[in-house]
Amino acid sequence: MKKTKDRGKKVEYKIKIENIKNEDILKLQEKKEKIEKLEKGQIVEGVVTGIKPYGAFIKMENGLPALVHIEDMSVARIKSPEERLKIGQKASFVVKSIDREAAKVLLSYKETFGSWEENAKKFEEGSKVVGIARETEKEKNGIFVELTPNLVGLAEYKEGIEYGQNVNVYIKKIIPEKKKVKLIII
Repeated sequence: MKKTKDRGKKVEYKIKIENIKNEDILKLQEKKEKIEKLEKGQIVEGVVTGIKPYGAFIKMENGLPALVHIEDMSVARIKSPEERLKIGQKASFVVKSIDREAAKVLLSYKETFGSWEENAKKFEEGSKVVGIARETEKEKNGIFVELTPNLVGLAEYKEGIEYGQNVNVYIKKIIPEKKKVKLIII
């Protein structure tokens, strides 16, 4: 019997476990054992099983379910998880956090695309490339252009550019110490 407070009142309750089957207990033990083997930062394989506006559900190779929040899919702000993942897609993920008590695992997809420095080395100042417009509101500092999934540059605002549109850009400056890329839309 357990005691708890409920809006200032003490309430006593009993938990009945007589309806739990042995197979359910075995499944719970198996799930707990699989979660115990996971470590933060570990790379795991998985398949996308569902997509919601806030993220994607993943079935990891060990059979455990996990979630990738939309903000853990890309450095660039994306409007929908479908911009990065599709149902049935197999991919690698990084274990972001593990709640062993609640048996919940959060994954990151964006960490599998390399660091800012690794991605920036693929580009040179003075070159022309194609990127994807990500934030295009006039009130912002400009237009953020995704050059790779883990590298975003900033260009001055230009009328008529829409979110998701491919844009030709000139790489004006790469500033590693500030992790910034200055662009000009051409």
